[in-house]
Amino acid sequence: MGSRRVCPGPAGAVGPRKVRAALAGAVVLALALAGCGLKSGSPMVDDLEPGSVGRGKPLHGASLTVTSKNFSENIILGQMIGLVFKAAGAEVLDRTNLPGSISAREAIVKGDADAMYEYTGTGWITYLGHAKPIPDPIEQWKAVRDQDRATGVTWLTPSTLNNTYALAISRKNNAKYHLKTLSDVAALAKKDPSAVTICVENEFASRDDGLPGMEKAYGMSLPASSIKKMDAGIIYTQVSKSGSCLLGEVFTTDGRIKAMNLDVLVDNKHFFPNYNAAPVIHTKTFEKYPQIAALLDPVSKKLTTEVAQVLNAKVDVDGQDPHEVAKEWLIQEGFIKQG
Repeated sequence: MGSRRVCPGPAGAVGPRKVRAALAGAVVLALALAGCGLKSGSPMVDDLEPGSVGRGKPLHGASLTVTSKNFSENIILGQMIGLVFKAAGAEVLDRTNLPGSISAREAIVKGDADAMYEYTGTGWITYLGHAKPIPDPIEQWKAVRDQDRATGVTWLTPSTLNNTYALAISRKNNAKYHLKTLSDVAALAKKDPSAVTICVENEFASRDDGLPGMEKAYGMSLPASSIKKMDAGIIYTQVSKSGSCLLGEVFTTDGRIKAMNLDVLVDNKHFFPNYNAAPVIHTKTFEKYPQIAALLDPVSKKLTTEVAQVLNAKVDVDGQDPHEVAKEWLIQEGFIKQG
């Protein structure tokens, strides 16, 4: 990350749901590090020109701050916003990689930052306090967009990028079982209970929107001996080795899914909440620069779960810089050009 690193924080691709399990702790961390996160930052100095977006440099004369949470995917997305703004003529201050969801959220609400990518499920459940998600992704986004207006936050068009929970199986094992959906898993558990072993984090094993709720939704009843609890990073390795776990808890946009040849099973009953990434803008900023929507909507349209897997792998598997990963993709897609 070099000079673009704003504050120290947990490394790796930690999903946007984590904050819900330890919200109080996140608030304490945010307050402890808020000074670091919100007073630091680096100007984006890239020499860029508009591509398919930003023609005529509609943000010429604007001074804008972009932010993000401190996991790889969200940093990449935050960098994308900053690079698009820069190519459109703005001076951009990079305050990505803030410590946790609360810090970044507060920066947008207070106007200490102007834009970031947020997740609809996080907005609905964590920030707005709703217990039950809305199954339809567009209706979820509309509900968050409408209710968050009162907070001074404007949600732009969402992407189909959905960073939510899922179960995965190695392709080697799936050559035998041919599992495609979670209903297929439930059927296998009934037919051959000993075949279904699952590796999960402690948190997922006890949450209503985790394993217990999933079992209930799909009519499964896995014995305790079939459930193995371990650290999130180890799960991917254990599943890919095809030994101790037939199935494992994963996050759908994690780069290790493709890198380790895993098949993600479809949540065909739509049990897990939708966490679609969408740009959020400090409302006063958006009122001053409504052209931001025309700049970011085309980018969001191209962001899919599969694209996120590839980009996240470049950072978390290959060790590349999120800034460079974001810039390379935007140039490749023709949104911006190197100056």
